[in-house]
Amino acid sequence: MKRILYILSLLLIAVMPARAGEPKAEDESVDVKGIIFEHLKDSYHWHILSTNNKEISLYLPVILHSKVSGWHFFMSSKLGHEGSYEGFRIATEGAYAGRLMEVLPDGTELKPLDLSLTKVALGIIINCLILCVIVMSTARWYRRHDATEPAPGGFIGLMELVIYMVMDDIIKPSVGKEYKRFAPLLLTMFFFIFLSNLMGLIPIFPAGANVTGNIAVTLSLALVTFFAVNLFGNREYWKEILWPDAPIYLKIPPILPLIETIGIFTKPFALTVRLFANMTAGHSIILTLTCLIFITAKMGPMIGTPMSAISLFFMVFMNFLELLVAYIQAYVFTMLSAMFIGLAHPEEHK
Repeated sequence: MKRILYILSLLLIAVMPARAGEPKAEDESVDVKGIIFEHLKDSYHWHILSTNNKEISLYLPVILHSKVSGWHFFMSSKLGHEGSYEGFRIATEGAYAGRLMEVLPDGTELKPLDLSLTKVALGIIINCLILCVIVMSTARWYRRHDATEPAPGGFIGLMELVIYMVMDDIIKPSVGKEYKRFAPLLLTMFFFIFLSNLMGLIPIFPAGANVTGNIAVTLSLALVTFFAVNLFGNREYWKEILWPDAPIYLKIPPILPLIETIGIFTKPFALTVRLFANMTAGHSIILTLTCLIFITAKMGPMIGTPMSAISLFFMVFMNFLELLVAYIQAYVFTMLSAMFIGLAHPEEHK
């Protein structure tokens, strides 16, 4: 539990280290805390770069529904630097920090229904489109070539290698006899997570959105596994949960059934936190190392020069390590999902 709390604390320093070096006034210290929270939270615009003290961003549509004033449609550029427009302002603290709140004339704040296209949402759309292009291109090659022809090379050969690896090493041994039924779902999970992890490491638009570092995204993926397990689990699976093969005094009162029922909900929780924490922890370290360069630069060349070199070395090292982590986390999430699905289809006891 202590380790989980430590990793969660690292989640406060994530996403797009490219902006850590924005020009500052000479008398202004580096606002490390501001940079950390700015890159962690989702936003209504997508910062691309800063040049000559000007920020170039992609402003996204804001769609809100208020119980008081109805629907509101405007671009996020209307929010300006103060973060307010038409009675709505971006909250700076509390549970809804970073989200738009409606401010009534008496000062009361209400949470509207927010259907805006945010940076993370746009990142998901971009990643899905790229994944569709990759999958359709691979399928198109196989439609045009006979199975007796030599194996493909290049990118198609790499896709075939990864697909067979996921099928033979994860899906078949974990799911069991019904692996073909769940193979499309698990393959889609693997490639979406892997692609999103890789895109999060590239700080250049249209990449740079740390999609898998958003807990709402990882929770949605975990809920897909949750429903796949519990909606398609067989009779023996539910029998082991509600009436397990154990002494009667463990079933009445329902000690074991209660424990097994709690286990149904702890599995998606574990999937959510594992992917969320591991992916954002790596980004947080990279961002910390980036900020270290600008902090030590104010201490003079004797300290700043060697510390900058050390920070740069470890930044490059961490980026290469994150490439490995991107694959491992996609592998682990898919493997655990396949195992949970396989456990929901045990053979009936005679």
